[in-house]
Amino acid sequence: MKRSDGVFARIGVLLLVLVALSGAPAHAGSWVHGNYTSVWGSRGFQLWVPTGYQPGQALPLVVALHGCFQNPDQFAGLSRLNQKADAEKFLVLYPNQATITNGTQCWNFMIATNQERGIGEPSLIVGMVGWVKSRYTVDNHRVYVGGVSAGAVMSSILLACYSDVFAAGMVGAGAMYKAATTASGSAYAMVFGSIYNPDDRGRDAWECSGRPRWQVPVLVLHGTEDTVVNPINGEQVVRQFLQTNDYGDDGANNDSVPYAPTRVWYGSAPGGRAYTVKDYQYAGRLLVQKYELHGMDHAWPGGDPSYLFSDPSGPDATSIMWDFLKQHSR
Repeated sequence: MKRSDGVFARIGVLLLVLVALSGAPAHAGSWVHGNYTSVWGSRGFQLWVPTGYQPGQALPLVVALHGCFQNPDQFAGLSRLNQKADAEKFLVLYPNQATITNGTQCWNFMIATNQERGIGEPSLIVGMVGWVKSRYTVDNHRVYVGGVSAGAVMSSILLACYSDVFAAGMVGAGAMYKAATTASGSAYAMVFGSIYNPDDRGRDAWECSGRPRWQVPVLVLHGTEDTVVNPINGEQVVRQFLQTNDYGDDGANNDSVPYAPTRVWYGSAPGGRAYTVKDYQYAGRLLVQKYELHGMDHAWPGGDPSYLFSDPSGPDATSIMWDFLKQHSR
């Protein structure tokens, strides 16, 4: 054997050793199924572990909350969120509402025990987040939540009461924190808007997280022709979280975060639906953003048309959501 051949052989062995020491190879994206139980009940969940996940590499985590008549598989299919997670490298947690708890699989956002910190369904979802963190490498500064319809209202509750857990969130065709506190009140709010003042609910949300001195970035998407959740609910979400953030910046209700967009712009999906976007910036940061989808009913814009509640003529809500969320860290 030539001396050079021996050198190359030793280099090859060294490379094999380095590969072996580097840990498990990156894997293809996969589902992990689980169940979380506490004194507040038990719920199943599904976790999407993206293609290329490597233990030890901290990734963002998005909690994705399905709407009524949906489950994790259907919401994942509708939103194509797993494909986005594979491309952008983040984990996706899909909590699943139990049919024994709600026959239509709606999150029970209108029940008082589900509107406070440390109890009810929100505590179960946050418990699932803890489960994921204990088994996968999660960037604690980049945990987000977003949902559609009933899942969006639950997202409002989680952003209000656990703003120390979630760095930002999205409310799609949903309603503000404590928009209703009874089943009948919920039905009224969906048709006519909440009877409660968004400014009062803004303070309630701030107090639910313990009166923190930080802010909660929120993206709001709502169709202008939503026949299930009146579009006024989307505007109430904006006002409520602006008020929450007004308290969050300095602890006072002093309009330091004004209820006025800093920018209004317009767009349209190629060959599809037009939309208006209102940006609310604070200290150079996009704090609240609202997409008004012209002519859209109760739907996930840009979703897979083979699933219920899809509006394929709209812009890609999944890309819009991720583009907003990834700007923010706790």
